[in-house]
Amino acid sequence: MQIGQKIKNLRLKKGLTQEELGERTDLSKGYISQLERDLSSPSIDTLFNVLEVLGCPPKEFFDEEERVQKVIYKEEDRTSYVDDEKGYGIKWLVPESNEKEMEPILLTFDKQGEFKKFEPSLSETFAYILEGEIAIQLGTRRYYAKKGEAIYFSASDRHQFINDYDGPSVLLLVATDSYL
Repeated sequence: MQIGQKIKNLRLKKGLTQEELGERTDLSKGYISQLERDLSSPSIDTLFNVLEVLGCPPKEFFDEEERVQKVIYKEEDRTSYVDDEKGYGIKWLVPESNEKEMEPILLTFDKQGEFKKFEPSLSETFAYILEGEIAIQLGTRRYYAKKGEAIYFSASDRHQFINDYDGPSVLLLVATDSYL
């Protein structure tokens, strides 16, 4: 078993540098580098401390079964929410997406429907209009997109999606740093 490579993979998944992992475990960056290249063997206490910081239980770490990432998400995997009062529905296309870098949803509007208002964030947002027409209020400006057009913006201002069509509208929306 290559302990070093597994530690490195866990560190990278957590988005930590060797220096950051070292700071959180009271180990030097050089020692973390040696561990990851299998040039040094950690004590049990040191290994368990590193695993704790990386959020990986020891049993999972030593499990020899290969973990296969889920790639295909079927319709039955989706979760939904409908707000009849505001006239919109959401389908989360990837159920655990709020734990990932991107969160894809299918957003459906009734006639005159509007999505909730969002405060500024670090998120970047992409939307593709599948049906109808959508208005996006971004700060003090309003933009319009119709079927077949795309929207892309940094969510650094208050913003809201509104159905601007005399019928239902549907869009695929993908946001980073999930805020949906």
